[in-house]
Amino acid sequence: MATNFWELLQQHQGDLTKSGRTVADYLVQHAAEAQYLSISSLAKECCVAEATVFRFCRALGFEGYHEMRIALAQANATGALVNQHVPEPDADTATLCEHASALLMTTINGTQNNLSPEAVDKASELMHKARQVYCLGQGGSMYIANDICARFACFSTKFRTAGDSHMQLITASLMTPEDVVLFVSYSGATRDMLETLRAAKAAGAKIILLTHYEDSPGAKLADIVLLCGAQESPLDSGNIPVKVALLYVAEVLVLRYTMDDPENANAAQDRTSEALAVKML
Repeated sequence: MATNFWELLQQHQGDLTKSGRTVADYLVQHAAEAQYLSISSLAKECCVAEATVFRFCRALGFEGYHEMRIALAQANATGALVNQHVPEPDADTATLCEHASALLMTTINGTQNNLSPEAVDKASELMHKARQVYCLGQGGSMYIANDICARFACFSTKFRTAGDSHMQLITASLMTPEDVVLFVSYSGATRDMLETLRAAKAAGAKIILLTHYEDSPGAKLADIVLLCGAQESPLDSGNIPVKVALLYVAEVLVLRYTMDDPENANAAQDRTSEALAVKML
């Protein structure tokens, strides 16, 4: 869709319902923040139903919320409504280093403020009691989940992963009430993830979700939600600061898990370190 988002909004003002105009007013006043919101979060901010937000998107000619959100981000990127400092095209490498450092520090600080220590404690307790813990994710999040699994595998053989979305769904269907799913999903709203979580929940497994959105569909299925504070524009999907935020949450969880059973954790780490040392000779 070539037309600028703000031009579309102006063209279709007359097509909007009263609640649709409420959504429009919010987007005008909070353009920079709104591009990072899930449909659930935007509906909550506007005090309307998710269906109202969807109808608003269709009234402007979009297929759905995701397409509207991308158009909003594109309009922000080319207009004065963006409240972010982006390096100039001719910026030198030293400036880029400072910019990347600031992004990562903001990400860590935001995640530290959003992450609930109580939720981490409960997640660690669930994992200690579990028969098996499946670290899962899809797309780019699958690689993060694999890294998390590899980290925990240094302490116990009960940590597993399960390939692509097809294998994850099969694995979830065979879980038991003694199992735990540790799922990584920034949006908490992908269709394949929801299918996997529903299957795991139906099997009685407990669910820990690492995400940015506490009101996402995935969060509603989870027993425990661990929040990261990084913001991801729809124009910059898979950016590194978001991965850092999710791995920060994972590292806190690893520390809590090992501190809750230091004797066994230390013994396991000694054994795995010794095994790897022999491998490297």
